[in-house]
Amino acid sequence: MPSAHDPRPLTGEPLALDLLNTRWNSDGVIQDLLADTEGLAVWLAGNGLAGTHPADAAVLRHLRTAREAVKAAVDESPQRAAPLVDAVLEHGRIRARLTAGGPAEEPEFADPAWGPAWLAARNYLELLTRAPERIRTCAGGGCVLYFFDTSRNGTRRWCSMAACGNRAKASRHYARSREG
Repeated sequence: MPSAHDPRPLTGEPLALDLLNTRWNSDGVIQDLLADTEGLAVWLAGNGLAGTHPADAAVLRHLRTAREAVKAAVDESPQRAAPLVDAVLEHGRIRARLTAGGPAEEPEFADPAWGPAWLAARNYLELLTRAPERIRTCAGGGCVLYFFDTSRNGTRRWCSMAACGNRAKASRHYARSREG
């Protein structure tokens, strides 16, 4: 278990979007949690994957590949990025089983180093199945974070009301007060 804390401004999103959020803007400089295996260890721990997947160079390389594939799918279009996402998904599959608790599905990987990457790509497919229109990019100027809008009416615009939302509202208030 890594001793470092997760420095990202937004965590807790679904796995695919949490992977995209390993890049964030801090005072105009893009930060990357997946710059090294130490950051990978933080990400794996934060997503409950540290015990089953090592923070090594192979996992890091595959996870970066998945991040680019999912980013292309979200930013461009799922159809155009399908070959990139499919290339990640080729490294695993779902195995259906009957357990004492009932039907179960578990992922299997030809190469375990692809596990976290495959899980993130698979999660992206699940988000597309649930509500593709709720996969969003933050509307905050300069923010590069993504979120899954779980608000009741589906009108969330910012990654965080405390950060980007507050800045936008303060900016509008300042503009109105300058006009008056």
